[in-house]
This record gives sequence, C-alpha cells and structure tokens, in this order.
Amino acid sequence: MTTQPHRHGPEELCEEGLELYGRALRAGHVSGADVRAAPCLVDFGLLSPAPADPDRLEPVAPALALHRRLSASADRIADERRREQRLAETFEPLMRIDGQRTAPTDPPAIGLIGGLDRINEAIAAAMADASRELLAIQPYNGRNPASRLARSLGRDQALLDRGGRIRTLYQHTQRHSPAVTARYEQLDGDAEARTLDQVTERLVVVDRTVAFIPANADRTLALEVRHPVLIDYFAITFDRLWHMAAPMYPETVPPATLNGITPRQHAIAALLVEGHTDAVIAERLGLNVRTARVHIAKLAATLGSESRAQLGYLIGRSGILDREG
Repeated sequence: MTTQPHRHGPEELCEEGLELYGRALRAGHVSGADVRAAPCLVDFGLLSPAPADPDRLEPVAPALALHRRLSASADRIADERRREQRLAETFEPLMRIDGQRTAPTDPPAIGLIGGLDRINEAIAAAMADASRELLAIQPYNGRNPASRLARSLGRDQALLDRGGRIRTLYQHTQRHSPAVTARYEQLDGDAEARTLDQVTERLVVVDRTVAFIPANADRTLALEVRHPVLIDYFAITFDRLWHMAAPMYPETVPPATLNGITPRQHAIAALLVEGHTDAVIAERLGLNVRTARVHIAKLAATLGSESRAQLGYLIGRSGILDREG
C-alpha cells in the first residue's frame, strides 16, 4: 500500500478509498493496516470495526452511511439556526436604542493602516475598483524597487485594460533604472512617467476618491485618505509637479547643460546655498552620499572653488540659480 500523505477535502472520496471499499464489499472485511492508506472510509462511516476484532473493519451499506452523514449535517444546520435566533434576540433590544453617536458605517475619511502587507492589500483593493486614473509619486529610497514594481505590474495593467490612465512621478535618478524602464516596456496602455530632481514623499491617488500617504519614516504605516478636500489637494499638487517634470516615458528628453552646469549640478547648487549637508542633499535628490559628493566636486571644479565656503559664494556670484537649469 502507498505511504504517501493522504490529502483531499473532507467531503471527497479518493480513488484509493473507492478501491479499498470495493475490496471490503467483496471480501466482507479489510484490515486496519489497509485502511491507513484511505482513512476517509472511516470518516465517511463506510467502514466500522468488527465487534470481536477492532483491527478488522467491515463495510457499512452506502445508504446507511449516507443517512447518518446527512443526519449529522442536519443537526449542525439546526444548531446554527438556533444560534442565529439567539443572536437576533440578543441584538434586537440594542437596535431599538438611538444610535446617533455610533461610529459611521461608511469608510472613515482618514484611516491608519499598519504593516507593508496590509498597506499593499489596501492599495490593491482600491485599484481593483478603479476605472479612471492612478496618480503616483514614487521616491527612490534605496530599497529593492524591482520586486515592488513587479508586484504592482498586474494591478496596473488591469486598470489600463479597463480604459484607465496611469501617471507616475519619479526622481531623475530613476530615469535609467532597469526596473523602471522594464516596467513601462511591459505595460500596454495609457501609462506615462516623468521625473524631477526632487519629489514629495510617496503618494498614491486612485480615481481621485482615495489616496495613500506614508504615516512614518520607514513607510510601515500609511494613511488611507477619503476626505474630498484632501484628495483634491493631493491631485492639484500632483498636477503642478507633473507640469514641471521632464517626460521619461513614452518619450525621453536628454539633459541639457548651461555654461557647463548640468541639471543635476544645478539642483545640487540650489541645495548647497540653502546650507544642506551632503547627506540631506543625497536624500532629497535620490542619490547615495558618495554620488552626491562626486557631483559636488564636479560643480566645484567647474566654478573653480577650492573650499565649501567658497563654493557657496561662487554659486551665488555665477548667477546659475537665476536661470532655468
């Protein structure tokens, strides 16, 4: 007999069980060792131990076994109905009390969600009901973006298939990210992406009816926002950033230089004169600190600066911040 695990639903009878029951009917009994391969026969009541020998199992007529199982099922249904009646009787006087101060049954205007899995589930649920538009701001934070983007690919494509539109803002550092470019090569529909030097924290707005924003620094908490005024504010902010951003997909714009100053160095210069440290500059622009320092060194070399203090002075005197970079 097989020694493989015996797995199937509680209301199913497997092929091994049918074969063994046929043997029991023909022989009048089977051994306990045989039944180990098909314990569902005992569960169904099709075999029962012989009074004189518990290791000998004799077949029970199928009609009798069925009657016993249906009777047990009817008893369970009757128990559930009695339980329903007791619950109704318990809640009936409570429902007569004035409930003006009870919590609303509609989703709250602002709710807190804890845990990355629950946040993703909430976004996926909102996306499943969406039919018009997804607005997203996706700042790079150094965490495996490829797996996150891959997980959202299916739900985004489903929105596009329903005739929806997707617009996403990234930082300039993501313009050549393999994960980001591969994502847009796979999406089929009205999907656009643009980039800025700096973007806000993560933002997801679905059909302009619900939005999700981080509620702590590591993004393990999120606010689910359904307040119409806040949703409008998020959408207007997104639209203004969108119009300032450079197209990434479906078309790309090569970065231009102005008097030898690249757009990246222009953004760094603006943050330097505000007095930010290298670490803050790197975080704001989606760079690691080492890369930020390389750009700062190139900017210093272009302007002929020999110190950090002199660099700020030369940036101001050069007038590069007075022009579009």
